[in-house]
Amino acid sequence: MARRPGTPRLLRELNDRAALDLLVEQGPLTRAQIGEHTGLSKVTASQLLSRLEERGLVAVVGEQAGGRGPNAALYAVVPSSAYVAGLEVGPDGVTAGVADITGRMVAQVTVDPNGADDPVKTVHSAVVKACRSAKVAVGRLKAFVIGTPGVVDPRSGDVRFSFDLPSWHEGVLAALRTDLRRPVTIENDVNLAALAERAYGAARDADDFALMWFDRGIGLSVMLGGRLIRGRSGGAGEIGYLPVPGAPLPLGAARRPRDEGVTESTTWGIPALAGGYGSLVGADAVRALAHAHGLTEPTAVECVRAAAADEDRGGAFLDELADRISYGVTSVNIVLDPGLVVLSGHLGHAGGAPLAARIERAVGRLSPTSPVVAVTEVEGDPVLRGAVHAALEQARDDVFSAPAED
Repeated sequence: MARRPGTPRLLRELNDRAALDLLVEQGPLTRAQIGEHTGLSKVTASQLLSRLEERGLVAVVGEQAGGRGPNAALYAVVPSSAYVAGLEVGPDGVTAGVADITGRMVAQVTVDPNGADDPVKTVHSAVVKACRSAKVAVGRLKAFVIGTPGVVDPRSGDVRFSFDLPSWHEGVLAALRTDLRRPVTIENDVNLAALAERAYGAARDADDFALMWFDRGIGLSVMLGGRLIRGRSGGAGEIGYLPVPGAPLPLGAARRPRDEGVTESTTWGIPALAGGYGSLVGADAVRALAHAHGLTEPTAVECVRAAAADEDRGGAFLDELADRISYGVTSVNIVLDPGLVVLSGHLGHAGGAPLAARIERAVGRLSPTSPVVAVTEVEGDPVLRGAVHAALEQARDDVFSAPAED
């Protein structure tokens, strides 16, 4: 790849981007404060702010009282300079969020597909409703990131297969880009949850960690060196198929139709594997285990939540559930040694610290190294927040890195 020489124009671009990122991260700052954080002189910082004001990216939002002399102007990124959309697609609906360039969510809506099997129409409807709620024209959106269950091909960007969403297949991505007339990215939903965890949660700023997802389905996302590990075909993280003790092998499960070796989960409404790790820690299995221990709540999540809230009543159930979950965590830890494993999804969150501590102890008994096992700290919908975060990264690269004028 050709290297760009350190021309004055390139240096201006780099300084402008550094200042914009700083203002997004820390909020309104004075010219002097921007200079202190970036190492720029007062003259250079003033020139930089003038350029960014002319581009409509920053504006004066107030004043900061000082000692002697006039108050210093406070500068901030103009929120309306760009917008993005993040979406979470599931079998029961599509949730769309619109955020301004600072990351503030300005609207969030959920659309019921009402039996529609056209992904483009469903996504379009959700985006339009979210933009209408935000009072933002669809044309002002700079990037779209969509989270879906299933395997996403890292080369084409299309969904290779998804039990939940049979209508999402090769060609959907191109159709969405044509319809929305903007950059669109499709990403595995658990990968997006991991991005949110690193940006806002228990893995904040961690370069190496694994996220175990226990929700409607079971999933894994691994980040090493600050990069998501997707695998050659996008199948990294399909941990439900992992062969484990106490469960039949999931032979050919990925290619079987729904009526051959795959059963429907009555709790979360998606297929549960007939074998492998998923058959031990899936919703039906967790609920059956809880009922065997005398917990009679109607769903797996409610059983786990009740056990975590009353360990005298649910401790034995949590012990056995932690042992089951530890098979997957131990496998990941022995192969990758991420140092940190985050439990996410509704079930992972419901178990809280009582379940996390038990899993950590169980893994320590099975593995030569013992990772920290933590509970998600992301507020709200982690998949949606990850989708918005990824869209913001794309939009800021586009908007903030525009070449400075000579």
